[in-house]
Amino acid sequence: MSEVEEFNQQKPAKTGKQHNILPIWGNEQTMNLNPLILANIQGSSYFKVHLFKLKTYHEVVDEIYYQVKHLEPWERGSRKTAGQTGMCGGVRGVGAGGIVSTAFCLLYKLYTLRLTRKQVNGLLQHSDSPYIRALGFMYIRYTQPPADLFDWYADYLDDEEEIDPRAGGGGTSTIGALVRQMLIKLDWFSTLFPRIPVPIQKLIEQKLAEHNRNTAPAKPPVANFRGQCSSNGGNSGAGAGPGAATNYNPTRVDADRREHDDRDRRDYGDNDRYTKDKTRRDDRDRERDRDRDRERGDRGDRDRERRSRDRRDRHRDRSRSRDRQRHRSRSRDRRYR
Repeated sequence: MSEVEEFNQQKPAKTGKQHNILPIWGNEQTMNLNPLILANIQGSSYFKVHLFKLKTYHEVVDEIYYQVKHLEPWERGSRKTAGQTGMCGGVRGVGAGGIVSTAFCLLYKLYTLRLTRKQVNGLLQHSDSPYIRALGFMYIRYTQPPADLFDWYADYLDDEEEIDPRAGGGGTSTIGALVRQMLIKLDWFSTLFPRIPVPIQKLIEQKLAEHNRNTAPAKPPVANFRGQCSSNGGNSGAGAGPGAATNYNPTRVDADRREHDDRDRRDYGDNDRYTKDKTRRDDRDRERDRDRDRERGDRGDRDRERRSRDRRDRHRDRSRSRDRQRHRSRSRDRRYR
């Protein structure tokens, strides 16, 4: 074998190099971000001055480790949305949206580096901070085709590492729950992820349901609010965390319905008792209607009697008036004779 042939065999294939290049889906100028958030990122002194100095992937990852404490787009308390409507609150101006978070500034900084597939996988599997991993999942959600999302997230659907995405804390979740939420919901703390077409969304939900069925036997049973045992893996809400409700179960629904019917019979009595009560109510209603009709009839008789009396009084008054006039006329006639 010649040296040229040996070199060609050892040289990596061109397709492998191309596979490491990660294409961008959607709007390459905006990273599919909300325009108000993007404008605040680009106008932020943190992004323009501090992050501008960071030139490498590892420098940005270190910055995420030290600076990111939540995953919301705005810093807590920096936005005044009282009385305003819509995702952007109807505000005007670049700075009117509030103080944009370091998480979204660093997310956009990662986008300017045009990460490779290997670098994104490095974010997803990073062991130093859950926020580094979370920004990797958000990077995928904003930049990758919707049809590829489930393949990216499939290995992390049951990840139990804890993370608190809320500004100010108080919303502890897991990486697995976070990933599920990204797959089935558009809302993300007062902003929106890119829309997933309906056919792809249905396919993702089917794959999630299949994943839940396959992983359900491997998980220990958890007592639900009725004291019954269920499995975490069978939750119908794909974005739910540990201990969430299980998949739809016709047997359990029938049992709940029977319990509801038994409780109704216990509280309201059996059918005969219900029929007797209804008959008594109907009798009372009919008696009340008869009394009302009788009262209306009596009132009508009184009105007719009063009108008749008024007519008699008017007739008597007119007769008396005519009698007085005739008496006066006779008196005048006798006086002039």
